[in-house]
Amino acid sequence: MSDGTTFFNFLNLLNLFLAGVNLLLTFSLFVYILTHNLRHSAARAFAVLLGFVTIVFGVDVVLSRVTEPAAATVWLKLQWIGIALVPAAYLHFSDALLRTTGAASRNRRIAVAGAYLVGLVFFLLVWRTHLIVEEAVAYAPWATQFTAGPFFWAFVLYFFVTSAWGFANTLWARQRTLTSTSRRRMTYLVVTFAAPGLAVYPYLLLASLPARLPPLLLMGVLLVGNLGVAAMLVIMTYSVAYHGTLAPDRVVKHSLLTYLVRGPLLGALVIVVALAVPRVEVLFGLPRETVLIFAIVGSIVFFQALVRFLQPLFDYLIYQKDREELQFWRQFSDRLLAPSDLRQLMENILTTLCDLLRAEHGCVLVVENNQLVVETYCGHRHVADAFARACDPAELARLRAGEREAVEKWPVANGMRVYPLRSPESGVLLGLLAIRQNGEWPTLSDRERQLIHQLVARAEIAIEDRRLQQSIMFLLRQLTPQVENIQRWRSAVPYAGGILGANGAVPPFEESPIFAPNFPQMVKDALSHYWGGPRLTHSPLLRLAVVRSRLAEHDNNPAKALRAVLTEALEAIKPDGERQLLSQDWLLYNILELKYIKGYRAKDVARQLAISESDLYRKQRAAIEELARAIAAMEQAMKEQETNRR
Repeated sequence: MSDGTTFFNFLNLLNLFLAGVNLLLTFSLFVYILTHNLRHSAARAFAVLLGFVTIVFGVDVVLSRVTEPAAATVWLKLQWIGIALVPAAYLHFSDALLRTTGAASRNRRIAVAGAYLVGLVFFLLVWRTHLIVEEAVAYAPWATQFTAGPFFWAFVLYFFVTSAWGFANTLWARQRTLTSTSRRRMTYLVVTFAAPGLAVYPYLLLASLPARLPPLLLMGVLLVGNLGVAAMLVIMTYSVAYHGTLAPDRVVKHSLLTYLVRGPLLGALVIVVALAVPRVEVLFGLPRETVLIFAIVGSIVFFQALVRFLQPLFDYLIYQKDREELQFWRQFSDRLLAPSDLRQLMENILTTLCDLLRAEHGCVLVVENNQLVVETYCGHRHVADAFARACDPAELARLRAGEREAVEKWPVANGMRVYPLRSPESGVLLGLLAIRQNGEWPTLSDRERQLIHQLVARAEIAIEDRRLQQSIMFLLRQLTPQVENIQRWRSAVPYAGGILGANGAVPPFEESPIFAPNFPQMVKDALSHYWGGPRLTHSPLLRLAVVRSRLAEHDNNPAKALRAVLTEALEAIKPDGERQLLSQDWLLYNILELKYIKGYRAKDVARQLAISESDLYRKQRAAIEELARAIAAMEQAMKEQETNRR
């Protein structure tokens, strides 16, 4: 085999690899925008643009394996769905960018719709006639395309005029930006705006030039185009990812980089392995499938280890000066003592104590809202529940515990030996350790008594740490709405003709109730008077846009409109399938529906759901928070619709 043939085969393989990588990258970025930022109009328009480019690349990869001319013709016609509609998507995206700067135009939106209609007409002409393109020609095994028809020039004119209009709109949007950050991101979009067009242009080139072109020239055009398109699409996605998001810049960077590394980059590695295996299988004397399986699995494992090794470098690139503080918060979240962690630790401590003391029953109670709640137990649950109901926290707080290891001297309360668990720092009652022994206490060695001392001390430290963490979590929940407001203020830029009022002044930033620290309490108050009452008729939730939008449907009665919103939000958190009272999936919905909609008493709700009243109140808080999140999502969606209409 000559050197020229070997080089040509290498370029052919490289072109196939880049085509596959571009398909993977474009589709991955399309999914990323759909799942991370779809609420913003510019992101939605960019997702449409990526969707059409994905179609073009996908058919390109398929054609590299199609050998029948008839099949190639069908696939080429399908590819024109993307080719014909990319210019309209360009114009759509540029219009969305302008609207983010406050330059809304009804005529421009009509032009976008017209561009989509013209693109659809061109696709139908390609599918049904030979006016735009004619028969398929194989320029090479890797480059099969239509030849130009008599009116191909009309599509080329439409393509470049519409794309140029979109580019001009993007330049205008950049000129309207006010901050250096937004101007920098718009500059990225201006520089990379040609990427989707370059993804389509090679096919226009092949269709418009003579069939006899030097193969190396065609190969070079495709290779350079694929490399440029891949880089520019990533930069475009990076810029678009910031539009409309409340997340800090570092969070967006981390999210996109992590997604690219774990998705497209890993996929590119798998493609390399899949293409390389047919060349190396002769070295091992094994079937291709066997070598391929081991190669792909090994490469994935190696890649994950490499990513973990390079994680400090990624953190440095993303966080830079903030990485030490963020690293602390990351370690703090990993070491948090969750309720299930505390329950498991208490269960281990209690089980060890009961085994050591030969006790049949035991329990650990913790103080919550000035009540003793069963955290864990040994033996029968009803014994622990009965003991908890009989205990008076005020009386137990006055108990003197004595020595931890002297179990025989622990005070007796309600038939059980108890040890008050207190804060090591303040001495405040945190909970109660209770053991019931029917017979004589076993004789304990010094080592066993020392073990009891250590176990009880661990229980006190763990409950105290959990109490401190709950205080921190409460403060963080109070802080979250303010942080969200700051992020909104950071990302909101007043543009001329957009946010400015009639007198040229910037109006005050409207504070929605969903950003208030006590928003879940507002929801709970309104829900408690669901069927009527001052907490419903005078609720701050009446200021919500989603409530105002439903006034016309409910006789302009604000209370009825708010009740409808509460009902819709409740339906939003309702699980799919048939309702089950005892299912954990239905627990939050059942609590809200039974207590607030049907008006059952707390003890009746707890009995129907087979849970304790203390557990009911804990789950009720979670249910209210979930309902509040559903209402906030409805409100944000309504605000987005109002913005798009403007």
